[in-house]
Amino acid sequence: MKHKALFLDRDGVINHDHAYVHTIDEFEFIEGVFEACQQFSRRGYKIIVVTNQSGIGRGYYDEQQFSLLSKWMCEQFATHHVEIGGVYFCPHHPKKALPKYLRACDCRKPEPGMLLQAIKDHDIDPAQSIMVGDKISDLGAAKAAGVTTKILVRSGQTFEEASTAEADFVCDALSDVPNIVFKSA
Repeated sequence: MKHKALFLDRDGVINHDHAYVHTIDEFEFIEGVFEACQQFSRRGYKIIVVTNQSGIGRGYYDEQQFSLLSKWMCEQFATHHVEIGGVYFCPHHPKKALPKYLRACDCRKPEPGMLLQAIKDHDIDPAQSIMVGDKISDLGAAKAAGVTTKILVRSGQTFEEASTAEADFVCDALSDVPNIVFKSA
């Protein structure tokens, strides 16, 4: 039997997006994140983080720094009884990156590579899964990966109405998502 997943973008969904967050002291969880994820975990969803990290490609921080921050983030979730099933990231950028990372790839959202890899690694059924992001590129990746439910969170951003048309639901923050998903189920 395949699993269902709650795919989460990181910056702007889990933590406040202060641009290229890469240290613990910069990382500020958005209110209600742990409680929302607890509700999904209790209903059998795997929690998977999928995040573009062009700051690595641009040389602002390295993969080791990202890994240490991700480990710490997962530990914070664990203290709130939420297991993060995986953290998938794309360090590439097609135009602004160090030579090692300078390329168009299939993992940088809106491409579906990270989601497809997680689907394979965790035996996930995308038709039962949900993507929560704060950018249209998050929704594009979900659509391309066959993820049925796409939710756009504002997290302090504003969107043109045409952009929100790609989303199945639009809300203020991840903390609103359980009420939307479980009331409509």
